[in-house]
Amino acid sequence: MEIRKFKPQDTQAILDIINYNIENSTAIYDYKKRTLEEQEKIIADKISKNFPVIVAEIDSKVVGFGMYSEFRFREAYKYTVEHSVYVNQNIQGKGIGHSLLENLIAIAKKEGLHTMIGVIDSENQNSIAFHEKFGFKNVGVIKESGYKFNRWLDSVFMQLILN
Repeated sequence: MEIRKFKPQDTQAILDIINYNIENSTAIYDYKKRTLEEQEKIIADKISKNFPVIVAEIDSKVVGFGMYSEFRFREAYKYTVEHSVYVNQNIQGKGIGHSLLENLIAIAKKEGLHTMIGVIDSENQNSIAFHEKFGFKNVGVIKESGYKFNRWLDSVFMQLILN
């Protein structure tokens, strides 16, 4: 497995992973699948702000990705980022997400950031446990903050202090 910087030709594989999660999970609180153009704009926005977008590749195939960007839009939040890590649903549990998050944490530390935030659906206990392995702490729950699949969802905020 190789972890590397995003290339434009990776967008379709990222989109496939995103759209699977939109349709089949509460990992993303979107309702409608994204188009290729929408995903290109999201990635371009992150890159234009000098945020990292990285991919995991096995046998020349993108099998996961990770990124982070601003947590909130006020200047005092500039040392805090919110991250996302997603792995193709057919090959989870093989250390891909671990490598992606490990790399994002290293990049954030190198960039002099202070804290990383993960916002996770409370039903996603695997993701919560995954983040705890990296030292993320549950710092709060926003009850009924999302509505998907005909039910209210709670958002768990997990935080890692980097320095």
